[in-house]
Amino acid sequence: MFYDWLQWLNDTAIGTMVRENEVLFPWLEVAHVIAVTTVFGSILVVDLRLLGLASTTYPISRLTKSMLPLTWISFIGALITGGLMFASQPINYFDNFAFRAKMLLLVAAGLNMIVFHLLTMRGIALWDRDAPTPMSARVAGVSSIVIWVAVVAFGRWIGFTLSPF
Repeated sequence: MFYDWLQWLNDTAIGTMVRENEVLFPWLEVAHVIAVTTVFGSILVVDLRLLGLASTTYPISRLTKSMLPLTWISFIGALITGGLMFASQPINYFDNFAFRAKMLLLVAAGLNMIVFHLLTMRGIALWDRDAPTPMSARVAGVSSIVIWVAVVAFGRWIGFTLSPF
C-alpha cells in the first residue's frame, strides 16, 4: 500500500516535471545543498557556544533566539527542495539505504532539539552567561554536531548510490 502511494507520487505532474526537466533537478539540488548547509551552520553556531568553543561572551538564550528564525527558514527550504527531488523518483529514494539513514538521523536531530529546548533550557537562567554550561547542554551540542555531520554525509551518499532515472 505504501509503495502504491510512492508510485502515485512518482506519476504526479510534479514528479514527472522534476524528473523530466533537464535543469530543474540540478537547481533543486543546489538550493537543497545551500539550505541544508545553512541549517547546519546556524545550528553549529549554537552548538559551539554550548561547548564553550565560540561566542562565549554571548548569552546562549540570545544566540539561540537570534539563530532560530534562520534555522527554521532554511529547514523549510530544505524540506521543500528535498520533497520535490524525492517526488522525482520516490521508490528509488525510499529503497536507498543512505536516504533512509538520513531520514532517521533527521528524526534524531529533531528529538535532540526537542529534549534540549524542553528540558535542558529549562534551567538556562542559571548558566546563560557566566556559569559553565551544564553537561546535559554540552552533550546536546556534541550530539547535534555528530547527527548533522552524519545527515550531510548520508545526503551526499544518496547521490552516489541512487539508481538513475
